Amino acid sequence: MHGPFLGEFMGTLVLIVLGDGVVANVLLKKSKGENSGWIVIATAWGMAVVAGICTAVACGSPGAHINPAITLAVAILSKNWSNVGLFWTAQVLGAFTGAILVWLVYLPHWKETPDPGTKLSIFCTQPAIRNIPANFLCEMIVTILLVVVGFSFGSKALAPAGLAPGFSPWFWGVLVWVLGLSLGGPTGYAINPARDFGPRLAHAVLPIKPKASSDWGYALVPIIGPLVGAGIAAGIVNLIGIS
Repeated sequence: MHGPFLGEFMGTLVLIVLGDGVVANVLLKKSKGENSGWIVIATAWGMAVVAGICTAVACGSPGAHINPAITLAVAILSKNWSNVGLFWTAQVLGAFTGAILVWLVYLPHWKETPDPGTKLSIFCTQPAIRNIPANFLCEMIVTILLVVVGFSFGSKALAPAGLAPGFSPWFWGVLVWVLGLSLGGPTGYAINPARDFGPRLAHAVLPIKPKASSDWGYALVPIIGPLVGAGIAAGIVNLIGIS
């Protein structure tokens, strides 16, 4: 069984299993990767994007968005909105399921980690300094860069004959890697509403003890910020004529 819904579901699931998985490896007590740091997290997220895109394509979604912000930008530029609801649903469900798999993989480690805030950080983003306008601006700007630079990879100016098959996922992975290393510090660079919402929902329903609030008061920042950024980025791509 192949198709866009399955592709977006599976691609986003893989993205979250590997992305949230590295955060769990670094933050949870008695893990082999405990305290290995931000460079490890940012690098693994970049590679998680490569794995997620490849999985999405193999399972039936040639565009391999695995991110509602990318889906929105594509819809604005193509003026085809038919896949938005389908893709968003698949992406959120994939992210939710991926977060549950991370919880299962690290099952013995949750009780060894006393700080509830640390556990929440494994599932979803939290700002280093909580300032909602500044946090929103950060998510918006980083997503604009994600979309504009990412869409540049396929431009005729860069590759007149198109990119060689299999190259695009690696370019996107490197982009997410450098965004994390350079601009990920203030908010944890969600840049993907499904990446934050699905795992945050999983955190809310999973039997993790002790567990803090899932911080829904902050959730609109990593959900709406990237969508606004994607809309602005689509306008920039259209204005500049990247194609």
